[in-house]
Amino acid sequence: MERFTGSFTQQEPIPAEGIEAALRVLHSGRLHRYNTAPGEVAEAALLEEDFAAQTGARYCLAVASGGYALACALRAAGVQPGERVLTNAFTLAPVPGAIASVGAVPVFVGVTEGLVIDLDDLAAKASGARLLMLSHMRGHICDMAALMRLCDARGITVIEDCAHTMGATWAGRLTGRWGAMGCFSTQTYKHANSGEGGLLISDEPELMARAILLSGSYMLYDRHRAAPPPEAFAPHRLTTPNVSGRMDNLRAAILRPQLRDLAAQCTRWNERYRVLEQGLTQTPGLTLIERPDQEGFVASSFQFLLLDWQAEAIQAVLARSAARGVELKWFGAPEPVAFTSRYDSWTYAPSAPMPRTDRVLAGLIDMRLPLTFSLEDCAQIARILRAEVSAVFQGDLSAPITTARAD
Repeated sequence: MERFTGSFTQQEPIPAEGIEAALRVLHSGRLHRYNTAPGEVAEAALLEEDFAAQTGARYCLAVASGGYALACALRAAGVQPGERVLTNAFTLAPVPGAIASVGAVPVFVGVTEGLVIDLDDLAAKASGARLLMLSHMRGHICDMAALMRLCDARGITVIEDCAHTMGATWAGRLTGRWGAMGCFSTQTYKHANSGEGGLLISDEPELMARAILLSGSYMLYDRHRAAPPPEAFAPHRLTTPNVSGRMDNLRAAILRPQLRDLAAQCTRWNERYRVLEQGLTQTPGLTLIERPDQEGFVASSFQFLLLDWQAEAIQAVLARSAARGVELKWFGAPEPVAFTSRYDSWTYAPSAPMPRTDRVLAGLIDMRLPLTFSLEDCAQIARILRAEVSAVFQGDLSAPITTARAD
């Protein structure tokens, strides 16, 4: 029996061009984005220009993390203490965490079997809400045209969490370009890797002016090249608090070459996803996630459902797969493990049970998909998963789960 020996947390090295750019910054000593020599443009400012041009956004701000970008966007949108902010029930902890960090109250909206926000539930919970923080969780994108019609009709401002969808589209339009602001992450496991980091884009001059001031610009906003004109800052420059969260020049230097390679990297991720998907097609008991034709997804992870399985059977799949080197995460576990917390795990945010959502989350299995995996690796992982899911589903548990490595 086969055993996979790769690492699910090993990323590719930083491109040589990024390492060289980082060394130039280190040799200069000018890591702070506003510490520049005469005539020099900071790497952080150049990164903002690059990403604005790449996404077609008018404005861009580079910040310290994706979570900071989310909270900064909420503050820029004028969220008030105690205000209800709609968000996905299926997301990661930094999303409701950003809402709670500004004193607002997360209101969770259900998830479909396609792992996207339930638009019917959104319509039912929209009354009185002014903001939706929409999470494109694990790279799954809802019908954005329908969502925007719903929100526009109710006067709801949409802030997009695009941590898992850098370079992805719906109907040919990039995520982050549908709502008022788009928030991206450059944490290690995302589509561009600076360890930690975030990017915020918008076409709204007032929102971006406030965001730049919030990030800690110290009245140096004229050094932001992908920024609104000075008059946009004038009404806010003395009334907006400094909540420092700038990106430094070292991380910006590492990121710029990666952004230039993004399209090619996205193609490589999707090739790996499709190999896994093909290998798991029609596996007994396993439900693949439907990918609509309008969704131009970018896969840095892989999900499937074991719908209506008993918890003990799911745990058996996880254990048997792990024994063969395949590391899976389960969003239905009784207690959060690592990043797999759910809406009912976050006790700071009150919530009522959502039976349809609970059914999906109870069977949701998640797996990282780093580019250090080859296509052959992905085919092997699919064979292992297919065998173990089938064995548990069919009750054939006679084969030992500790197996020797295949030659």
